[in-house]
Amino acid sequence: MTDNALPMQLTGSSLQSYIQAVSRLPYLSQEEELDLSRRLRNDNDLEAARQLVLSHLRVVVSVARGYMGYGLPQADLIQEGNIGLMKAVKRFDPERGVRLVSFAIHWIKAEIHEFIIRNWRLVKIATTKSQRKLFFNLRSLKEGHESLNREEIGIIAKTLNVKPEEVMEMETRLGGRDIALEPVGEEEEGFAPISYLADEHAGPLQVLEARQKEKMLGEGLSTALASLDERSRRIIEARWLQEEGEAATLHELAAEFSVSAERIRQIEQKAMQKMRSNMAG
Repeated sequence: MTDNALPMQLTGSSLQSYIQAVSRLPYLSQEEELDLSRRLRNDNDLEAARQLVLSHLRVVVSVARGYMGYGLPQADLIQEGNIGLMKAVKRFDPERGVRLVSFAIHWIKAEIHEFIIRNWRLVKIATTKSQRKLFFNLRSLKEGHESLNREEIGIIAKTLNVKPEEVMEMETRLGGRDIALEPVGEEEEGFAPISYLADEHAGPLQVLEARQKEKMLGEGLSTALASLDERSRRIIEARWLQEEGEAATLHELAAEFSVSAERIRQIEQKAMQKMRSNMAG
């Protein structure tokens, strides 16, 4: 497979073909990279830009693999990372004395981070800078796969400048598990729900209110979907209203509608904003 034959739709076997193809692309020497970067900067040489991007696609694949734990399609993560790589190539200054790979990793990660924040489980889990640091660093700060104890929660909270409660809540969301009712550790105080949950069963009124709320949410979703045009509705349903593991990727929908994956993402984002507005109203 040649440089120009890299598959554009990263789905199924084509994703594996893409990964294999980019791993075979040649590295650039420091002199070659410097020459291409100067040609791009001084002459706006698009062929030079293409060669710089191609030679670093394997880096995007490597970085994207580190974010597989968030339940988003690998193809989409790679696509977002590639956007970050192209931004890095455009902004790279060859006279600073650093290699492009060192400069590009920041842009690749930034683009993937933004994609995860926008899309992960449709939940606003990281609305501040410190919470975003927690979201993307909690796994690496944990030792092993066991639940955090009180001391570990305190250390991570102090390190990332967040509240201990936020550390435990984020760990629960990322782990996809239930919150333990008993306090964490051996001390009297803990952050577990047992300390603040009321010891009473829901009465008939609470049950009725919960059912009415569930019905309203269902009707609100139906109304919000009905407000979309046919293409937008199809994209939202294919991306977010399927069984786990069956959601369509940006590339699959791009092929279906004969547009770019970036265009599908723009339509999806606009549709989501419209739906949230309708449901809030």
